[in-house]
Amino acid sequence: MRKGFTRKPKADEPATPVKNYITPSGLERLKDEHRFLLTRERPAVTEVVAWAASNGDRSENADYQYGKRRLRQIDGRIRFLTKRIEAAEVVDPEARRSGQAAARAFFGATVRYANAAGVERVVSIVGTDEIDLERNHISWVSPLGRALMKSAAGDSVVLQLPGGTEQLTVLDVYYEHIAVEPFREPDGSEASAREEYGEEYGDRRNMGTDGTFPDVFSLG
Repeated sequence: MRKGFTRKPKADEPATPVKNYITPSGLERLKDEHRFLLTRERPAVTEVVAWAASNGDRSENADYQYGKRRLRQIDGRIRFLTKRIEAAEVVDPEARRSGQAAARAFFGATVRYANAAGVERVVSIVGTDEIDLERNHISWVSPLGRALMKSAAGDSVVLQLPGGTEQLTVLDVYYEHIAVEPFREPDGSEASAREEYGEEYGDRRNMGTDGTFPDVFSLG
């Protein structure tokens, strides 16, 4: 059975029914993953588990045991995504703002700041489901996000760090579209394998007489 990818919720990822501030693109990504797991990956894994269960002793059936474990992982992820989607409070960075709402950093803001050494950095404040350090997307509840929150150009803020504090100077605050990395179906998923090999992949009668699959149908 192929070892598909299912990301487990991190320990600091809230799954409680509180407001989940998120951008429109971030919510779309959660919905896309939820849809993929519910309509494609789970049915594909269920099919493999059903086939494995028909092969005899389940206690010594590696495909069956791994498949059941994968289903538990998938179901857990679906539950987590469902809660996050239901609790979503969408904030559009491109929505019209005026006055203090436009001049100060709130959720969805992009902030340019400098540290004491004069090194500049630009970050966008997003939800906990949208953190992407490669894109400089930081969580609104992170230490840096909290330090920058409600600041305006010209303000000095204090960043609380484990080893002390750091003084930052806010240079600019503005709102624009925040490009969130879209959800992409993982190459190692069961659904992708079934789609790639078509009916032959799903036809378990292609198993060889020695109880194994031809290399092209290897389940890893």
